[in-house]
Parts: sequence; structure tokens; C-alpha cells
Amino acid sequence: MSRASVPDRIWGQVTSRAPAWLIDPVPRDHRESDRAFRRRRRVTAAVSVVGAGLLGTSLSQKPDSKAFYGLTMAVAGTWVAGGIASGPLHRGWMRSSREVLHRPVITPVVTGVGVFGLFYSAALVARRIPVLNAAVTRVLRYAHQGNPALVATTTLANGAAEEVFFRGALYAAAGTTHPVLKSTAVYGLATTATRNPALVLASVVMGVLFGWQRKVTGGIQAPMLTHLVWSTLMLRYLPALFDDQPGINAPVPADEGPAGTTA
Repeated sequence: MSRASVPDRIWGQVTSRAPAWLIDPVPRDHRESDRAFRRRRRVTAAVSVVGAGLLGTSLSQKPDSKAFYGLTMAVAGTWVAGGIASGPLHRGWMRSSREVLHRPVITPVVTGVGVFGLFYSAALVARRIPVLNAAVTRVLRYAHQGNPALVATTTLANGAAEEVFFRGALYAAAGTTHPVLKSTAVYGLATTATRNPALVLASVVMGVLFGWQRKVTGGIQAPMLTHLVWSTLMLRYLPALFDDQPGINAPVPADEGPAGTTA
């Protein structure tokens, strides 16, 4: 008699009711030589450290400043460069209900909309929790005070770049044992550079979802589309929930100095 872990049993009960085409990984052959695999790991390890450092620095800048826009684009460039340098990346495939393989488009977009709904509801709750309310407000200062076009550009560029690196390069570097958990853990650790609990929590939740999409489809297209749709809706609708908060117009958070790291 097999002894499955509690999480495995719970996940098994959840997925037993889902259609197979939605949860079963598509066939793929992404094997690479030991030398290429070791090289991928070295590259992703180095880029993870550099990217996390830039991320923390970028979100310590004043909203709507040249330094903020420049550094956030540098973060995106670092993730993309690291992903490409690590080795081959894959777009991925998805099964239809008729067992036909196709590029994932509609399902990831719908998933992004659905996840946004959950996060919007969570934001309503976060407003009532002081530490989360303050953390979310610090994030949204950049959208509230910034140039809408530039903020959208940096937000979407970083969303796409994160999928190239974390669900592309780093997921592949994680190997075949628990790659979803490993890639999510590194994603969360990189986000801790912002010292913002709201961003760290979001990175863990979304990291699991994006990682699962990568596992099922075998590529980065599905998580990238979900990430972009989710980010677009968050940027469009979330700031209005917090525009009455005292810290939304502050150039730096009240509890941190000019060099403090914020998000």
C-alpha cells in the first residue's frame, strides 16, 4: 500500500475532478547533456543573485523617477538575458478537450482574469490588515504617482521577463524533482529583496500557478500570458482601492529613509 504525503493526497482529490487535458503534462523531450545542464545551473544561479539585487535597488527609488524606470527595465533585461544565455527555451503546448495539441492562448488568458478576481478580493481584505495595507500601498505608489505609459511598460516588461527566466531557464535548471516548488522558492527568495511582504506573498502564490502551467504545457507561453493579463488588470483596477491611503502620495514610505528598500 502506497503512503502518499498529505499534500499529494489533497492535490490528488482536487485534480481528480479536473479534466485530464487541463492538468496532464503534454509530451515533450527537453533532455540536455550533463554539461549543458550544469552550465544552465551556473548561469541561473548567478543571474538570480544579480537580478534580485537590481530588483531591490529599483524599488528603493522614488516613484516616477528616471532611476526607477531605468533600473526596473534593467531588471527585465537581466532576466531575459539570463534566460537566453542559460540554454534553449520552449513555448509549450496544450491539449484541447479533443486531445489535439495547440499553443496555449485562451486558457492562460482566462486564468489570468480569474486570478485577478481572487487577488482583488484579497486586496479588499488586505485593506483591513495594517501590515498588508501598508505593503500594498507602497507598491501602488509607483502606479499612482508614475507616468501611466511608463509604469505599464516596465510592469509588463518585467512580467514577461520573469517568465523567460524563472519558468524558462530556472525551471529547467531545477531538474525533474519538484521543479515547481524549487522554481517558486527561488522566485520568492528573489522577491524578498524588495522587503515587501505583499510582493513576497504574491510571488509565492503566483509562482506555484505559473510553475504548474510550465509543468503542464512544457513551455513559457502559458504562464507568460497569464502573468501579463493578471498584471494588466492589477495595474488598471487595484490602485483605485488604495488611493485614499495616506502613504499613496509619499515619495518614500514614512517608516523608511531615502535609501530604504520598498516596493
